[in-house]
Amino acid sequence: MSGPSNASDTPITDHRQLVEVLASGEKPSAAWRIGTEHEKFGFRLDDLRPPTFEGERGIEALLKGLTRFGWAPYEEHGKLIALTKGMASVTLEPAGQLELSGAPVETIHDTCKEVGSHLREVRAVADELQLGFLGMGFQPKWRRDQMPWMPKGRYKIMRAYMPKVGGLGLDMMTRTCTVQVNLDYASEADMAKKFRVSLALQPIATALFADSPFTEGQPNGYRSYRSHIWTDTDPHRTGMLDFVFEDGFGYERYVDYLLDVPMYFSYRDGRYIDLSGRSFRRFLEGKLDELPGALPTLKDWADHTTTAFPEVRLKKYLEMRGADGGPWNRLCALPAFWVGLLYDDAAQKAAWALVRDNCTSDIFSLRSTVPRMGLSAPWCGRTARELARDVLAIAEQGLNARARRNGAGEDETKYLAPLWEIVESGQTYADRWRAASLRDWHGDVRPVFAASALYGFKPEMSEAVS
Repeated sequence: MSGPSNASDTPITDHRQLVEVLASGEKPSAAWRIGTEHEKFGFRLDDLRPPTFEGERGIEALLKGLTRFGWAPYEEHGKLIALTKGMASVTLEPAGQLELSGAPVETIHDTCKEVGSHLREVRAVADELQLGFLGMGFQPKWRRDQMPWMPKGRYKIMRAYMPKVGGLGLDMMTRTCTVQVNLDYASEADMAKKFRVSLALQPIATALFADSPFTEGQPNGYRSYRSHIWTDTDPHRTGMLDFVFEDGFGYERYVDYLLDVPMYFSYRDGRYIDLSGRSFRRFLEGKLDELPGALPTLKDWADHTTTAFPEVRLKKYLEMRGADGGPWNRLCALPAFWVGLLYDDAAQKAAWALVRDNCTSDIFSLRSTVPRMGLSAPWCGRTARELARDVLAIAEQGLNARARRNGAGEDETKYLAPLWEIVESGQTYADRWRAASLRDWHGDVRPVFAASALYGFKPEMSEAVS
C-alpha cells in the first residue's frame, strides 16, 4: 500500500484531466520498463512473533539500519515509515510487512539483481536484530489480534472503515503478502489489450503462485487464502472488472470506475482527513462536508487511485495483483511470466486467443474456484493446470523473442523454471506445505518459517516456540 503521492497540488477542474493522467503513462516500446514489488513477513527468530514498530528489534530499527546503504528516510509525524533511493522505495504494510517497490528496469536480469541486493541489505540489518523474513501469501501462525499495527495515518482510517464493508479486510491489511509487477503500454488501445489479457489470466498467476494454505497454525482448505480474502474485503473496490472486456473500454471508462470507488482520505497539510465512504464525484463538485468548498487536486486523485484494489490496477502503468508472496526465485518468476506474455506482440495475441471466444466468461468462475482448488480448478472443459501449461509456453516464446541476455549469455526464460516445475508436478507450494505439515511436521506449522524464510532462520530456535 502506498504512502502519500508526490503528484502536483493542481486543482482538478475538468474530467479530462483525469483521463490525461492515464494517457500520460504512454511510452514507446523502447521505453517500456519493468517494476517489481514484493512484500514479506518479518518474524523474531526466538519466538517467530512479528516485530512491533518500536523497540530495539522493531521495524523502525530495521529501517534505520537500512539507511547505511544509501536509503533516504521518510517520516510521518516523527516516525520513520519509509525509505527512498532513486526511483525505488521501501515501505511498510499495516502490520509491518516490509515491501520493496523496485525501480523501473529494462530486463528481468535487472529485476533479479535488484531483489538480490535488497535481500542482502535487509539480511545484514535483520541478522543484527535477530529477525528473519518469511515469503508466503498469508501469515501461517498468528491471529489477527496478535499482529502489530504500524503508525501510518491512512492505516488508522482504513482500520476503522474495513469492518463496515467486508469481513476480511483487516486480514488483508495485517496478514497478507503479495508480489506484483508493473508494466507499461504504448497507447490507449495497447493498454486495453494488455488489461484484457492480464485480467483474464490473473487467476492462472494466482494458481501458479498459490502459497497460503495455513491460518493460525492449521490448514485452511485453500491454496491461496490471500486471494480468497480479497473476495470479502470491499466489493466496491475489488474484483475482476467485467467492463474491461466490453467494446470501447479505455481510459475514460476506468476513470468512471475510479470515481465510483468510495474514498478513504485526503492528505492535506501533513495530515490525513478521514473521508471514508465519501464520493469523489461530490469532491469534484466541492460538496464534501469535511472539506467545504474545496476541490480535489491531482495529488488527491493519485492517492485515490491507490485505494482501488482490482485484480489488475491501472495507474500510469498496469499492475498485476494476483500472486501470493513467496521465495526469492518466484519474485523473479512473476515479472518473467507477465513480461513474456505482454511485451511481445505475437505472445500477447496468442495469450488472448486462449480466452477470447467462448471462454472469457469462464474466467470469472475460475477466479472464484482457484483460491481453493488451485491448478485443479476447472476452466472451459479443461483445468487451470492445462491452461497454465499453454500460457507458460507462450510466455517462454515471448521472452525468447525479447532475447535479453545477461553477462553469461542466458536469456530471461530461465526465470520461468520455478513455474514450469510447478506445472509439471501439479503441486503448488501450498500443496507442498500442506503435505509436509501432515507428513513430516505432525500438524505443526512452525517449520514453515524455516522452509519459506528468505534468510536468517536458525531451525534450532523453533524448539522453544510455543
